[in-house]
Amino acid sequence: MRHLLFIFALLALPGLPADARSVTDSAGREVEIPDEVTTVFAAGPPAAVLVYVMKPETLVGWPRALRPEEREYIAKEYRGLPESGRLTGRGGEANLERVLQIQPDLIIDFGSVRDTYIDLANRVQEQTGIPYLLIDGRFENTAEALRITGEALGEPERGTALAKDVEARFARIDAVLADIPEADRPGVYLARGADGLETGMQGSINTEIIERAGGRNVADDGGTTRGLVQTSVEQVIVADPDAIVTWDANFYGKVFDDPLWQGVTAVREGQVYLSPMAPFGWIDRPPSLNRMVGLNWMAGLLHPDRWEGDLREDTRDFYKLYYHIDLTDDELERLLEWAEGRPPM
Repeated sequence: MRHLLFIFALLALPGLPADARSVTDSAGREVEIPDEVTTVFAAGPPAAVLVYVMKPETLVGWPRALRPEEREYIAKEYRGLPESGRLTGRGGEANLERVLQIQPDLIIDFGSVRDTYIDLANRVQEQTGIPYLLIDGRFENTAEALRITGEALGEPERGTALAKDVEARFARIDAVLADIPEADRPGVYLARGADGLETGMQGSINTEIIERAGGRNVADDGGTTRGLVQTSVEQVIVADPDAIVTWDANFYGKVFDDPLWQGVTAVREGQVYLSPMAPFGWIDRPPSLNRMVGLNWMAGLLHPDRWEGDLREDTRDFYKLYYHIDLTDDELERLLEWAEGRPPM
């Protein structure tokens, strides 16, 4: 019976209104979308951040309901949005019936535009009748992604303003790194998980921020392996990074006292840094626009003698422009307890 209801729902889908317009997404797909988009289903966490940043009132739900420590760093009107599930990534819980129940004007995915995701977008769009945009989530494509999303959601001026902000951040980094050969840049290891032994290989979307901020990802086998991998303490010791960055407070809380990790230069010299995670991670989790505030933070960590800027001022400005909130002094201080190596206990 449930299957039959689903089929009937598909048959009853309305077509696009006469005032639809065409948008070319990052995969080169010509997608017809309503002239005015009022509701958007985010296919995964990166897309949810993108839509929230661009036009929060269109977001129909969070792929995962916000945790209490995340909610206070989101504008009040959007803290209680329901959990919608996801169509892509790990643990995808949403299904087409759920999407049809919500009936959004548009589905947006932000991340990889490989054939797998193109096929999924085409299939979902065909089965639901709901337009589906794929937006390239690579770091270097961020400005263009913002322009495409701004146009799609009827916010071209905001999309342009945010794109220019991203371009200015990249230009600032480029000026700092202009005369530092890649081989001379500090080696960095991204420690994911409670044991710190999951990492992203060089070129991974999860570690793009390391290279962009002027670090050299030590998880590099010449391009043979891509994405996330499991490693060992022994391999980290051999790689011997100058700095370790992590978003896991459990790992951070024990790494300095772990005798195995004492073989790593970064641990012995206290160069292990814990990323803030509210409302989203500064280096990853998800790999979306939230990484832009982490870019300045990490560049300052890796190149303190060259980087000029006030982390507090930069953070306030970012949260206002991107997250639609004015940070109180207390909220800012609690964020920077993590960013400055003083995690709250």
